[in-house]
Amino acid sequence: MAYYQHDSSYLSRRGLVLLVIIALHAFLIWAFAEGFAKQGVRYVQNILQTNIIQTEKPKDLPPPPPPVDLKERPPVQVIAPDINITVPTEAPPPIQVTTAKVEAPPPPPRAIVPGTNMKQISQPDISDYYPESSRRAGEEGRTMVKVCVNAAGKIESAEIQTTSGFPALDQAAVKLAKASRFKPATQEGKPISTCAPLPVKFSLHS
Repeated sequence: MAYYQHDSSYLSRRGLVLLVIIALHAFLIWAFAEGFAKQGVRYVQNILQTNIIQTEKPKDLPPPPPPVDLKERPPVQVIAPDINITVPTEAPPPIQVTTAKVEAPPPPPRAIVPGTNMKQISQPDISDYYPESSRRAGEEGRTMVKVCVNAAGKIESAEIQTTSGFPALDQAAVKLAKASRFKPATQEGKPISTCAPLPVKFSLHS
């Protein structure tokens, strides 16, 4: 009799569970049909998350660090930063290139040819021009005659520059100078006209 009671209670529990399951399915079908399935799912998720959060135990926080003793603090080393000082340098002035006109070198100077003086190249015998009157009178003297000769070597003029003191001797000296031949003076290698003194000496003892 006890065995029968136990079995009947067991069957009644199973029937109850079966009814609950059938009722749950019916409810779910009705909820899906009515559009409350999503709300039910969300409601179930909220309940689960609430239970999970409540069941989680708060973790133990790490202990706070020990207080720092300011007296035993190690010295602070300050490292100076590297400072790069750049001194601005002035840019060199631009190089100006000037194209100078190259001139032709001047011609070399001409060689200077020294000039020459007028020169007597021939003279007649003085005794031929000594006046007889001066000989008899014993007149002697030296006359300086200025003779001018052109570039061709011809005598242009002859005149007394310094007298001998005797007119006859001076005239004889001019005649002798005109009878002489001269080489003209030169300048830079070319003959030129010039004048030069010609001494004529009359002496009875020569």
